[in-house]
Amino acid sequence: MEETPGVEPAAGNLTGSRILVSLPTTKVARAARFAKTGLKVGANYVKHYAKRAAGVTSETDDLHAANAAELYGTLSEMKGSVLKVAQMLAMEKNMLPTAYADQFAQAQYQSPPLSGPLVTKVFREAFGRSPFEVFDEFDINARQAASIGQVHFARKDGKALAVKVQYPGVADSIRSDIRLVKPIALRVMGLDEAQVRPYLEEVETRLLEETNYALELQRGTEIAAQCAHLAHLEFARYYPEYSTNRVLTMDWLTGQHLKEFLATSPTQEIRNQLGQALWDFYAFQMHTLHRVHADPHPGNFLLRADAGGTVGVLDFGCVKEIPADVYELFTALLTAEALADETRLADLLTQADVLRPDDAPTRRAFYINTMQASLELVGRPFRQHTFDFGDPAYMTALYALGDDLMQQPELRQQREPRGSEHFIYLNRTYVGLYALLTELRAVVRTERK
Repeated sequence: MEETPGVEPAAGNLTGSRILVSLPTTKVARAARFAKTGLKVGANYVKHYAKRAAGVTSETDDLHAANAAELYGTLSEMKGSVLKVAQMLAMEKNMLPTAYADQFAQAQYQSPPLSGPLVTKVFREAFGRSPFEVFDEFDINARQAASIGQVHFARKDGKALAVKVQYPGVADSIRSDIRLVKPIALRVMGLDEAQVRPYLEEVETRLLEETNYALELQRGTEIAAQCAHLAHLEFARYYPEYSTNRVLTMDWLTGQHLKEFLATSPTQEIRNQLGQALWDFYAFQMHTLHRVHADPHPGNFLLRADAGGTVGVLDFGCVKEIPADVYELFTALLTAEALADETRLADLLTQADVLRPDDAPTRRAFYINTMQASLELVGRPFRQHTFDFGDPAYMTALYALGDDLMQQPELRQQREPRGSEHFIYLNRTYVGLYALLTELRAVVRTERK
């Protein structure tokens, strides 16, 4: 039986990181790790309230900071789906207390890497050779480590390469995590399994696809070729001869992640060009390819100031294929015509499974009014020639909308999920894109050509 992960101090490129010498992949081992963390979080609450009862000042922010650090430590050691969820939550800046958002944001860039012996073991299982035998040069210390795999620098025939190595057992851990969490979530939220099955299957399918590096190689190669004409974008070439289902080799792209790039104080012109490149990339995927890179968090893009601003696109592990009817529905909901015609909007919401035939008139009116307000605000960039994502008033309104929706009694008491399961990753895509453009404070031409 596999134990909880062994951890030792890191040496090498990930300054201050720990190194994982083992991973919990079985359901029992991962459940035990969850339970251990739950006890520690509970102990933090006991200490917090004991101090307050004794008249000692104990700030809630300190409690959040301690629990966030404990929880992130566990997630980063477990990898897989739990760390991926933390990564997704970090993109929703108004959903979490600041301490949790700050901790979980690390998952977008860095988490504890695998030890050298584990990396070598993956290579021997994949190629029958060590990485030092496959490549002319291979840095055993990971340059980046995330939720599904970690990236190493290598050289072959003079070419600088990025080699992504998948964590052992991560696909099995995704299945076990979902089966572990599902009954608890259903019980706590009072949901029926049949009602949530399509949504869980959608998430599980996307997560499992991310563990299939052969599929990522295919999709990354195809989308890069289809988007080659778009200005100011750069894509890596993949190398099938040095890739398997668990090892993926591609060109090493240069650039900085968003946080580091912004620290260089780029000009507004560069910010705008980078934002335009990102917007055009997603518009072309959505409207022409009907498939999108559905993981637009900051760790998946490298930014450079050269040529007025260039975006390197990484990681095609999560790609959402959009059925034709879903595309028509999603884009129709964002139009001015739908917002102006309540009958038309109600028809679209019925197709999207937000409205249902047995809804009472009051509930039907509530959903129409709520969605009308939401779609007007969220879809505003799509209905203008240009849009300023640096406008603080717009982002304040977006966050206020989220807060208002969370406080609505009708939504808080809702015990059945609504909306197409396909919208999960489409919504996630645009949440991520908006977050990137907002951080860039980019002014973008958003009108469809």
